[in-house]
Amino acid sequence: MTPPAVDHPPTRPTTGSLIASMFRRGPAQRVLHLTWFAFFLTFVAWFNFAPFATTIGGQFDLSTGQLVTLGLCNLALTVPARLVVGSLLDRFGPRRTFSAILLYATVPCLLFATAQSFEVLVLSRLLMGVVGAGFVVGIRMVAEWFPPAEVGTAEGIYGGWGNFGAAAAALTLPAVAGAVGGPAGWRWAVAGTGVVAGLYGLAYLRLVRDTPDGTPYARARRAAALEVTSRGAVWGLIAMSVPLAGALVVIAWRIFHVGVISAGALGVAVAASLVLLALQVTSVWRVNERARTSTYPSGQRYPFRSVAVLSFAYACTFGSELAAVSFLPEFFETTWGLSAAVAGAAAAAFAVMNLVSRPGGGLLSDLVASRRRWLSVLLGGLGVGYLVLSQLSSAWPLWLALVAVLVTSVFAQAGNGAVYAIVPLVRRQASGQVSGLCGAYGNVGGIVFLTVLVVSSARTAFLVMGVASLCAFVASRWLVEPSASHAAAPSPEPDGAAVSEDPVVAGPVPVGAAVGR
Repeated sequence: MTPPAVDHPPTRPTTGSLIASMFRRGPAQRVLHLTWFAFFLTFVAWFNFAPFATTIGGQFDLSTGQLVTLGLCNLALTVPARLVVGSLLDRFGPRRTFSAILLYATVPCLLFATAQSFEVLVLSRLLMGVVGAGFVVGIRMVAEWFPPAEVGTAEGIYGGWGNFGAAAAALTLPAVAGAVGGPAGWRWAVAGTGVVAGLYGLAYLRLVRDTPDGTPYARARRAAALEVTSRGAVWGLIAMSVPLAGALVVIAWRIFHVGVISAGALGVAVAASLVLLALQVTSVWRVNERARTSTYPSGQRYPFRSVAVLSFAYACTFGSELAAVSFLPEFFETTWGLSAAVAGAAAAAFAVMNLVSRPGGGLLSDLVASRRRWLSVLLGGLGVGYLVLSQLSSAWPLWLALVAVLVTSVFAQAGNGAVYAIVPLVRRQASGQVSGLCGAYGNVGGIVFLTVLVVSSARTAFLVMGVASLCAFVASRWLVEPSASHAAAPSPEPDGAAVSEDPVVAGPVPVGAAVGR
């Protein structure tokens, strides 16, 4: 007689098993490593101006204000672009979307490399901002290939290793320019980043699929705006659109503040930002007519408050990181009297830790019982860390200041990993739009904190970042723990069966089918 089957609780993964699962030979691992490298190349291209800022400023006889303008232009369109890219990838899939971004990167790179005037430099950096939105695409691609039990680790590797593209640009592009030699060396280096990105875009299109065999790609029904499932969430999403437009106004004001544009041009920029806000609000209102006029069945609802909390958390983690790496070199140089090279090397430790800290944040999110509590711990630690940094002065030993900076950077980058260990689990079929919204708020956080620096001081910026992070720590109590967040296979979408439009998948298959690993 056959004994009855006994249901055993799933075995929780260990650190070793999670790390090993990221590097074994398999289709999911292949997609992960091809995708983080795609993200890496977008960041190399996006940050290919900074290593040559002094050289370009000298060749074009640019003022400090004009150089600041180029840096801000590089960031400006990334905020709306992350929203648009998130919508497109939910509709067309990450394979085609990421390939398109990589191919597109060739255009602003070549335009920048061949520029002969400041106006063309500005145009090319504005266009380059779209390339900075590539991060959003890989979040959903990785989530499609890994089960919830491993998604934090996989997303951490994707984000941490891809982010290193910014540091790689600073480390390698000057060497490439030096090898070419002459005043045009930087042009060849910048153009090369675009050519490599474009070629990899063609390769990526052929080498990956949107989903594993037998699993359809769950597409969002509406791409114009995020679909929410309650009347209150409609108003919440509209309210969250306001800071995104406000960030564009702040960038325009900063460019005006350094004397590069006139008051009239500032007015035009403000008007354009308001028009974009109106279009976004209109899209939210139209897409979510059902949520405004009727009630979604309980099985189709998802907690929009989680989207709001995660966006605020990412504004504090990634936004503060973006700001810190921008002003830490000067802070070390002026506070301790270091040379520019030594101060830059000391500050670079904040960014380099991404290689370990962000994957570590995602890894521990997979290991601990509650992803929400782990994120809360990191936000609390980040807040305390920045409050400590706000007290730094020349009276502190340099080694102790470095330790404080490194510890704080670990909390910031692990927090990035913990946020994106939850984002893909909020609503699978709209994870691109959710990821885009959170990513856009990361940029908004950076703009806000850098603006505080401009109008005040580094210590005040540290203080504001600390208070904001502690507010996010408090807000995290409203974050809803994702259901089945440690499951060994993807959960079915609440909307029932979905039909894939990807020709790779043979016929319609119910969402939630077993993942081929």
